[in-house]
Amino acid sequence: MAQTHFGFQSVDDQDKARRVRGVFDSVAQRYDLMNDLMSFGLHRAWKGYTVAVANLKRGDKVLDIAGGTGDLARAFAPLVGAQGLVVHTDINEAMLRVGRDRLLDDGLALPTLTCDAEQLPFADGSFDLVSVAFGLRNMTHKDLALAEMARVLRPGGRLLVLEFSKIAAPLRRPYDWYSFNVIPLIGRLVTRDEDSYRYLAESIRVHPDQAALKSLMKTAGFGHVDVHNLAAGAVALHVGIKC
Repeated sequence: MAQTHFGFQSVDDQDKARRVRGVFDSVAQRYDLMNDLMSFGLHRAWKGYTVAVANLKRGDKVLDIAGGTGDLARAFAPLVGAQGLVVHTDINEAMLRVGRDRLLDDGLALPTLTCDAEQLPFADGSFDLVSVAFGLRNMTHKDLALAEMARVLRPGGRLLVLEFSKIAAPLRRPYDWYSFNVIPLIGRLVTRDEDSYRYLAESIRVHPDQAALKSLMKTAGFGHVDVHNLAAGAVALHVGIKC
């Protein structure tokens, strides 16, 4: 049986999805609070930058993958207007419920769907834009997921991948100390779940860096890929244009 990474552990690839589901079942209710604490609120600026780069117009059709608590979907909806469409998806039902409820609280009744990014239930060329924020690194077969994202985009459509990446060399030691000492401690104090946040820190280290992810996207069918480094490369926004 094929092996894959679950943080620093090597696990059967068929088991990774179950383990990741357990992580997000555990943290769903306090996910946004933890993001604010861990990033000092910067995740909101990174997502805001992603929305600006998306440059959506009225009538656009958008698929938000691993949309979780709905930050991007909430920002996209008014930009595409009533003529457009934003579909909010996640493989994790607990995260999706939290996101759906928060969208409804904001007066947004968006299509919300539990689905696996590696097997998207949409026709070829259905969307103008696909987004995934801080979700790609949790997917078992990133190459399959990226190929599916390309498939459901129209020619010339764009994929936006916002994800943790490789920070600039001078900052790596303090960043590692913070990631493996402070973040699990915050997780224990806020969610009573230190292990899930240790996994999240580990998952960043085994995720493809900027150049490797750019190569994966090109292989998946994106003819042009730009990389926007944020926070000294701790986070990167990859923007791919489908051939």
